[in-house]
Amino acid sequence: MDFNVKKLASDAGVFFSRAMQFTEEKLGQAEKTELDAHFENLLARADSTKNWTEKILRQTEVLLQPNPSARVEEFLYEKLDRKVPSRVTNGELLAQYMTEAANDFGPGTPYGKTLIKVGETQRRLGAAERDFIHSASINFLTPLRNFLEGDWRTISKERRILQNRRLDLDACKARLKKAKAAEAKAAAEHELRLTQTEFDRQAEVTRLLLEGISSTHVNHLRCLHEFVESQTNYYAQCYQYMLDLQKQLGSSKGEIFSGTFVGNAESTSPPAAATSPPAVAAATLPAVPTIPVVPTIVGVPNTVAESVLNPNEVKPPASGTRKARVLYDYEAADSTELALLADEMITVYSLPGMDPDWLIGERGNQKGKVPVTYLELLS
Repeated sequence: MDFNVKKLASDAGVFFSRAMQFTEEKLGQAEKTELDAHFENLLARADSTKNWTEKILRQTEVLLQPNPSARVEEFLYEKLDRKVPSRVTNGELLAQYMTEAANDFGPGTPYGKTLIKVGETQRRLGAAERDFIHSASINFLTPLRNFLEGDWRTISKERRILQNRRLDLDACKARLKKAKAAEAKAAAEHELRLTQTEFDRQAEVTRLLLEGISSTHVNHLRCLHEFVESQTNYYAQCYQYMLDLQKQLGSSKGEIFSGTFVGNAESTSPPAAATSPPAVAAATLPAVPTIPVVPTIVGVPNTVAESVLNPNEVKPPASGTRKARVLYDYEAADSTELALLADEMITVYSLPGMDPDWLIGERGNQKGKVPVTYLELLS
């Protein structure tokens, strides 16, 4: 193998000269060419951009994939330039378990039906999460990663070259000061002019790259807007899915518990001739997703039962009333219930012996039973 001895010796000399200059600068024994204030501000801004971009990138990856083992696996696949295997989301896995449980318990049973409904919603939530992660990775993480692995590496390389050019320049200045003979001074001046030209050229190249950080900020700003938009769409989808599920469970819940309580009432109620008028009225109510209160308080004096069934005749307790916001519209099934409109504010309270799934609601002079699942209880 042939070696260029002269080039090797020259490179070694340059390296030794730079090392000496750097050491003397650190010890305060040599002068250092300072960059102008604007250039220093550009350097500081670039370093700040790099550091915060790294932190935002890492934390966004944690947000999208909380499992550290999965993140390491995805990183290795990326470095090996291989496609990351498709991974089931937690929501989709939960949906699978719920569906299998429903089939085991019986899809026609109340519990099985509810498991299927909740499982289907979890599956939709998992699919929405998958779409959000995919969108955020492409529109937000990829640009940040491209900056760190592309533009920033180029900037770092040119900065190192500029640092070497500055060390060479200051070393030439030191040699010029030490030169005594005219011939040595002339050679040192010639070398200084060449080194100064190289330094100025490299400083201009580095300056242009650093000024490009402003364009990087503009690009990252656009990506940030896209990230927020995709995140907003994701949470809006999740909210709508859960609202739909809550409505389904609210109606089926009334049917399930209504059937249960009616069965209990038939086995424990007295003969028809001895049945009180309020109980007869409750027994003749149509099958709606509301819960008759009388069967839940068997054995309680009739005065309490009548007050529950006739909310207009009861008075709110001295304490214990709360404000509530209505989540969505509710149509009263009979005169004992209060119709609701989405987003309106009402006052609610509970009475002794009432089913915990129902409250007494008041709106002005109107009063009636309201389902808890349709309310957001406030302070």
